[in-house]
Amino acid sequence: MEHEHSPDAIRKRLETGPTHNYLRDWIYGGIDGSVTTLAVVTGVAGAQLSHWIILVLGFANLFADGFSMAASNYLGTKAEHDDWRRLEHIEHRHIELEPEGEREEVRQIFERKGFEGADLQRIVELVTSNRERWVQTMLMDEYGLPHAVRSPWIAALSTFTAFLICGLVPLLPYLFGTTRSLSLSVALTGVVFFAIGSIKSRWSTSSWWHSGFTTLLIGAIAGSLAYVTGDLLRRLFGLNGV
Repeated sequence: MEHEHSPDAIRKRLETGPTHNYLRDWIYGGIDGSVTTLAVVTGVAGAQLSHWIILVLGFANLFADGFSMAASNYLGTKAEHDDWRRLEHIEHRHIELEPEGEREEVRQIFERKGFEGADLQRIVELVTSNRERWVQTMLMDEYGLPHAVRSPWIAALSTFTAFLICGLVPLLPYLFGTTRSLSLSVALTGVVFFAIGSIKSRWSTSSWWHSGFTTLLIGAIAGSLAYVTGDLLRRLFGLNGV
C-alpha cells in the first residue's frame, strides 16, 4: 500500500504504530467455508439423496465447522500471546541475572547486521539503556517474534464471518428451491472462489486472474472429490435417493 513520505505523515504513521492484518483469517475462513459446504452439497448430490438432506447437513456444517474453525483460530492466536508473554518474562529474568551476557547477545545481533566499531558499541549502549527497548529487541531479533501479536478475538471473528458468508453460497439454490440447484450451486461457489483469489492478489505479487483461477482450481478439485465419493458410496451400498 502506498503512503506519503512527508515528515508529518511519517510521524503520524509511526505514532499510530503497525496495524495488524487479518487477511489470512478472512481467506482461510472464506475458502474453507466454501469448500466444506460445497463438498456437502456435491457429496450428497453424488449420492442422489434428497435436497433436504443437503440443507440439513449443509447448515449443520456451516455453523458447527465455522465455530470450530473460529475457536481453533482463537486458541492458536491466544497461544501466540501466551508464548510472547512467556519469552518476555524469560528475557526480563535473564537481564536481571546475566546482564553482561544479554549485552553480548545484543552486540552479536547488531554485529550480524553489519555494525562494527564505535557504531556497534554505541547502538548496544542505546538499546540496553532502556529495559523495555532491550527486551523488545531480544524478542524480535533473537526469537523472531512480531512487535505485537494480533487480537485472538478479531482473528476468530474474521474467520467465522468469512466462513458463514462464503459457506452459505452453495446452499442458496437449495434454500430457495431453484431448478438445476446443483449446477447453480457449483457456478455460484466458483464465482466465490475466483473472487476470493482475485481479492487476495491485492496483497501479493500474483496477477488477479492467476490468483483467482488458482483458488478456483482448489475448490473445483474439492467439489469433484466429494461428488465422486458420494456417487461411489451410492453404488457400493445401493442408495436410491433417500
